[in-house]
Order: sequence, then structure tokens, then C-alpha cells
Amino acid sequence: MTDLTNVSDYANISPGEFAKLVKNTPDAQLVALLEGEHRSTILDGIFDRMPELFRADKAGDINAVIHWIITGGPNGSDTYEVRIADAKCETSNKPTTDAPRLAVTVAPVDFVKVVSGNGNPVMMFMTGKLKAKGDIGLAATIQNLFAVPKS
Repeated sequence: MTDLTNVSDYANISPGEFAKLVKNTPDAQLVALLEGEHRSTILDGIFDRMPELFRADKAGDINAVIHWIITGGPNGSDTYEVRIADAKCETSNKPTTDAPRLAVTVAPVDFVKVVSGNGNPVMMFMTGKLKAKGDIGLAATIQNLFAVPKS
């Protein structure tokens, strides 16, 4: 295993390996990565993989558009869209004009920790590191809709 700074193709890292790399990378190094040239590659890779980690059996009849607003980018925030409908999940780094049912705002390191299973989203919400606007019930359900790797 390598460290996140030496990864050349984030799309080919398994979710489990990514979780271990995040766990073993110091926060200062994660900040540098997510503020640097690898930010888009890392974030795009995470959102590109979400549909395959989606647990349709847990979605029930959820139909929702969720915007993830990742702060701290060189041009401000990056917004990604997750659309859940008909037990399917689609993602895009170009949100539609639809008003989201839920908008989640989070710093990049906290986001990477949550999606890799290295951060507690409930604790982050309670401490203000993760902000949710809109359907808070949906926010509480998101974690169950995806197979979050164990680091």
C-alpha cells in the first residue's frame, strides 16, 4: 500500500484501500491534497464510485436530490449532486437547476473522513463541522444508503 500523495489513479483504488489510506494520512497532508491539484480527482473519484456503493435495498421509495457542498476549494466551494430515484443513484459534478431536498455543507477533510468510514457524521453534525439544510430526516438516512468501507 502507498500513501495518498503517491496515488496516480484514484478511480482504481478500492473503497477499503481508500479508507485505510485516509486513516493513515495525517490531517495536514489531507488538507494539502484537498487544497491542491488532486482535489478534483479525489472528489470526482468518490462521487463516481457512489452509484456502485449505493444500497438500493435500503432506499425504499426515496426520491431525492442531494447537493454536497465541499468547501475550501481554490475557487470557493465545489457542489456535487446525488440523485436518488427508483432505487438508483446517479451523481454529477454539475448540479441541475433542481432545488435539492437536502444540501450538505462540509470541509473537504471531514467529507473524505465521512465517506471513508473514518469520521462520524452525527458527531460532525452536532459539532457544526457538517451542516445540513432541508430534509434533516433524509440527512440521518444517507449513511445507511451507501456501503461505507471499514478502515
